[in-house]
Amino acid sequence: MTRKTIALSLALMFGATIALSHGDVAPQPVNTDALPEVGDEWLTENPYRDHGDEVYWTAVEIGSSGYNQNCARCHGLQVISGGLAPDLRFLEAEEYGDEWYVERFRHGYTQNGTTKMPAFGELLGQKAAWAIRTYIEARPDDEQVAELTPELKVLRDQLAAWSEDASGADPDGMKAKLDEIAAGIETLSGAPVADSAAYRASALIDGTSEGYRHAAEALTIGLSAAH
Repeated sequence: MTRKTIALSLALMFGATIALSHGDVAPQPVNTDALPEVGDEWLTENPYRDHGDEVYWTAVEIGSSGYNQNCARCHGLQVISGGLAPDLRFLEAEEYGDEWYVERFRHGYTQNGTTKMPAFGELLGQKAAWAIRTYIEARPDDEQVAELTPELKVLRDQLAAWSEDASGADPDGMKAKLDEIAAGIETLSGAPVADSAAYRASALIDGTSEGYRHAAEALTIGLSAAH
């Protein structure tokens, strides 16, 4: 799976979450066929974090789908909690945070006889668990993205214009600008790379009108979600 394909899939999934207000009550299966096997014994650290960029971003894509189907109802769209449950974006992207996460994912959480979180371990499996974890840890700092909104809107409008008339377009220059912005966007988990709209848009630029259009759409979707 190429970086462009992953970025386009992420952009489409990201857009779908804007209209999603509640996850399904019954756990929904997650297709993890594209991810490497991790064995039967449950791990205590995210195996996809240091597995290379392609595997990492594939995990983010798959985790996006799994999260939105199973977790967003309580933990919030884009993992921005509305107060019903912990804001998982602040869960450290290291073994300590992973251990807490996987314990809750596997066994759920009950307080005073009331199930606050169902157990997903046996229902969804370990690969889905770590894919969702990867998506969570890659969330960008939404306040930082909001501060960059004016600049990103200018770039989005330029991309939209190039999608209609690519004469005079500068794909390398645009990618460089977006990459520079993406490199400065932090995660709240401490993960080194944020799954930001700037990152996704840059990955979609290939010098074609369709690529410019997809990149502009990725920025539009990302900026809408940030607000």
